[in-house]
Amino acid sequence: MKVTILLGLVVLIFIISCGTSNKIETLKPEADLAAPILYDKEISYLNIPISMKLKDLAFQTNTILNGLIYEDKNLEGDDLMLKVWKQAPIEITDENGKIKVVLPLKIWAKVRYGSTVLGMDLYDTRELNFNGVATLLGEAKFNNWKLSAKTTVQSVVWKESPSVTIAGKSMPITYLVNPAMKYFKPTIEKKIDAAISESLNFQSNVLDALETVTKPVNVNESYDTWFKMKPIGLNATEAVLKKDVVSMNLELACFMETLIGKPLNDTFNRDEIQLKQVAKTKDQFSASLIVVSPFLKASEIITKNFQGQEFGSGSKKVTIQKVDLWHKDGKVVIALTMQGSLNGTVYLSGIPKYNKEEELIYFDDLNYVLDTKSKLMKTANWLAQGLILKKIQAYTSYSIKPEMETAKTQMEQYLKNYSPAKGIVINGKVDPIIIKNIQLTNQAMVVTLNATGKVALKIDGLQ
Repeated sequence: MKVTILLGLVVLIFIISCGTSNKIETLKPEADLAAPILYDKEISYLNIPISMKLKDLAFQTNTILNGLIYEDKNLEGDDLMLKVWKQAPIEITDENGKIKVVLPLKIWAKVRYGSTVLGMDLYDTRELNFNGVATLLGEAKFNNWKLSAKTTVQSVVWKESPSVTIAGKSMPITYLVNPAMKYFKPTIEKKIDAAISESLNFQSNVLDALETVTKPVNVNESYDTWFKMKPIGLNATEAVLKKDVVSMNLELACFMETLIGKPLNDTFNRDEIQLKQVAKTKDQFSASLIVVSPFLKASEIITKNFQGQEFGSGSKKVTIQKVDLWHKDGKVVIALTMQGSLNGTVYLSGIPKYNKEEELIYFDDLNYVLDTKSKLMKTANWLAQGLILKKIQAYTSYSIKPEMETAKTQMEQYLKNYSPAKGIVINGKVDPIIIKNIQLTNQAMVVTLNATGKVALKIDGLQ
């Protein structure tokens, strides 16, 4: 009887001992002292070829230039008063690489004619209405955000000869009207040049667009991921006119970042963005995108990877309740808070790297830190085994292929017949996005992505 009771107690103690969790207390590797997140940034160059048909330039110019364009209210000196209107839409075409402007004119003239006889002034005045066509020619230049034509009047052709009827006879007055041309030619030239310049003034539109893109954008709410762009300069080539199309290249230099956790808004200073004239720009865009993953946010994401996962050998199992990451001596420390057959926190360390073939970020040379490893060998050797460590390592690795494909797809949506406004069409292509490197700071992992491709903006059919 006593033997049976004793045997029962032994079995009970064995069962209890097997069902009781061990607790492990390990030394925590202290993080490096906190410091600002500093990392190497690479400038991205977004090259945007722009082409605009002259018919659209004419459309914009006609919208701006209307009605009375010249007026002379004084008869003295030249015996002539003039009013000149734009009579019909302006036509703008290409003539041997120059801008040719054809401007239909409507002219009202008040003419004073006669002579002085025997000391008496024998003068009369007549009001005339007649039509003509002015032809201007100019070079297309792009500077200070604007396209300038610098036109000069080449000729004014009258549809009918200006004349008055005196004593039943038609008397030409071109001898009065033609000399007056020297007065209103410069005015017409200035009005045409100003209208063309206003038609293609990029400054306000470009700066408005840049101010919009500098505001952080939430690109993934689940992971609290934000995209941020900071423009630092803008280059432009000279405008080229060929076959009724004005072409030029804009090139934006900027920093691009993706941060986990909303970044602070930087105040956009429009005055800091200067347009620089250059002879040539790159033939494609090259975007270096910085992905900043603070350890605190990365810990939350990797913790989600471990949810519902068990690790163990035989009847001994643990689940990961929490994951913390920080930087220590050029490596990332991964703290795993466990519950199950072993309670407590164990510490691993490794170097984050990128596997191009499998397109995932993993921790190379991942292993328990020395104090953790020695204590596991004494209390939970089964957890220190390489097989379990490999399983744990798999959950600390994560593929970024879906994110890269999503980023590429989103970019391509804006590069396939994308029309932000009527008459403006954007087309292009993106090459595969690649990871260039991973940097470690005291507070974050910083991944640099690189994307290349081509994009073009065409203006055709403005309304």
